[in-house]
Amino acid sequence: MTRIVAGAWGGRVLQVPRSGTRPTSERVREAIFSRLDSQGVIAGARVLDIFAGSGALGLEALSRGATDAILVDSARGAVQVLRANAAALSAGERVQVVGADAVRFAASLGANERFDLVFIDPPYALDFGILDQVLSSVATHLAPAGIIILESSSRAVLPDLPPQLMNRTTKTYGDTQVSFLEVAPKN
Repeated sequence: MTRIVAGAWGGRVLQVPRSGTRPTSERVREAIFSRLDSQGVIAGARVLDIFAGSGALGLEALSRGATDAILVDSARGAVQVLRANAAALSAGERVQVVGADAVRFAASLGANERFDLVFIDPPYALDFGILDQVLSSVATHLAPAGIIILESSSRAVLPDLPPQLMNRTTKTYGDTQVSFLEVAPKN
């Protein structure tokens, strides 16, 4: 069972796609949001959740005070679940659900589109070439103090980051590795 951990929708249960997704565990979500809460970056944030699955990460951010979220997944079943979860929470216009390929979606973002929090939680078996493309595109749309939260297998070696990003820290929780990426300082 996947549920919202805290905030306005705390305790609400979310649907999960029947197959093809690996929902972020409650323990990992609690750790991610504890860190983000301590940094004071959730309230008022614009959120992008790529490879959204159930939408647990983006919806958790909204529950804790983010302004709006775009939830992106290419799987038809996941898109249906995302819409159902947003409707069940009465998220209204705060949520935009997009059924699209992650690479194409990230590349199609408008030049002035900026996000404060970007969650990237791809399938662990995803080709790093695809992840590289998503990171490169999204990096140009990160707000100056924005954070990308990248989930991967704890057995994976992180791909090389685009030059405009740096890895602030990486934490391991069981078989999940979470990296907090930020805009790299200009030389």
